[in-house]
Amino acid sequence: MNSHGEFEDLQPVHVLFFPFMASGHMPALVDLAKLLASRGVRATLLTTPGNAPADLPPSIHLHLIPFPSAAVGLPVGVENMAHVTIDQHPNFLAAVSMLRDDFRVALADLRPDAVVADWLLPFAGPVVDEFRIPRFTFHGFSNIALCGQVSYFCQPLPPPSSGAEEEPAFFVPNLPRRMEMLRSQVEDLAAIPPEAAAFIEEICVWELRSYGVVVNSFYELETEFADYARQVIGRRTWQVGPLAAYDPKPADEAHECLKWLDESEEPVLYVCFGSMGSFEAAQLRELALGLKACGHSFIWAIRGAADVKEWWPDESREADEKRYLLLKGWAPQTAILNHPAVGGFVTHCGWNSSLEAISAAVPMATWPMFAEQFFNEKLITEVLEIGVPVGSTHCSVIPGRRPLIAAAQIEKALRRLMDDGEEAKSMRAKVKELALMAVNATEEGGSSYNEVDKLIAELRNLKENGTEQRS
Repeated sequence: MNSHGEFEDLQPVHVLFFPFMASGHMPALVDLAKLLASRGVRATLLTTPGNAPADLPPSIHLHLIPFPSAAVGLPVGVENMAHVTIDQHPNFLAAVSMLRDDFRVALADLRPDAVVADWLLPFAGPVVDEFRIPRFTFHGFSNIALCGQVSYFCQPLPPPSSGAEEEPAFFVPNLPRRMEMLRSQVEDLAAIPPEAAAFIEEICVWELRSYGVVVNSFYELETEFADYARQVIGRRTWQVGPLAAYDPKPADEAHECLKWLDESEEPVLYVCFGSMGSFEAAQLRELALGLKACGHSFIWAIRGAADVKEWWPDESREADEKRYLLLKGWAPQTAILNHPAVGGFVTHCGWNSSLEAISAAVPMATWPMFAEQFFNEKLITEVLEIGVPVGSTHCSVIPGRRPLIAAAQIEKALRRLMDDGEEAKSMRAKVKELALMAVNATEEGGSSYNEVDKLIAELRNLKENGTEQRS
């Protein structure tokens, strides 16, 4: 390794990166490919034409395979989960599984020394094993979620509520600290279609059989959970994040919301629930009422919601236009969070969004909906103490299965987050410390920087000496 942290090798390690086709998954794995390529790894990104990044550097080879949209009843060109409805999720996942044969052909053609595949691509496991190539799982989520996922399969969970009584609470088993959750905050596998349950089980089986896990987190953020994953669960992990910090994207200075923020004279709330977070009109109305009642200006990025006129609480929006800005569709989230006018973030607790907020030193009001988001909420609100829960109690991607959260409850959480009480001041101070830790972790000599070196050294060792996949 030379003085710049790059590995000198006449025959560099060749790593194939295979991201899941969703907006919450692809950017982080592409950032990992860029990072390893900058440190001397020969990187190939495998994806479909509709997901090919426009800004891929010349140091990364792009290998495309066709996406079978038409074969599963999706419109031609629809190749990313962000572009399908909830009802189309099974079709999309079926199309992803159909990539197996093209993936096998790509491996035979490219012959990489190792594969880093997204955890949502379990079919990659047996295919890579056919070639006796080391396979690494990429986790786009946190260490606490990794530990929580394993805990579910170590000990049976209490049965869910029948609907007549209150949702039972339980202490999540096999975690390094005592953590209570509602049973309804965990996906009920018995209530989902059998093919979906089989898919989740396949994910868990093949993740455990991978050589190790690359995690988009940094050690100082989740020390006890990173240690637990390695020392108790026994997983090889590399904490390499926040990956976005290595390759910051330039802000679109001309975007209307940034100009609006420049003119703000008070702390602003940013509201966004990711590419898949959705609500019914009644919940959107309650959220709008809560935002208006909390007394703070806000920017709300609304994706895939019904027409605003159908749920906005009154007809006289003009009187409030200086206090809020509604954005339909895409918003420059990183730039918004890093703007000095932004003082809080209402979020679904997706891991990318959580890391972006922490890196920007912005405390959060947490509103998890599905997947691992409830674990991230626990990390944010109870472990790190940099956020307040809004009161989400049910884990479901389907909006109608989540109970309505009233405007008064939303207003109360937002006031706790944004007002000048001791709790809010403490959250702001703590998240500033974490933001500095995130910067230090990715700089030369930092924990994540060193973990990247260790990962590359492991890849080189596997190339030179070979290995058997862990069974």
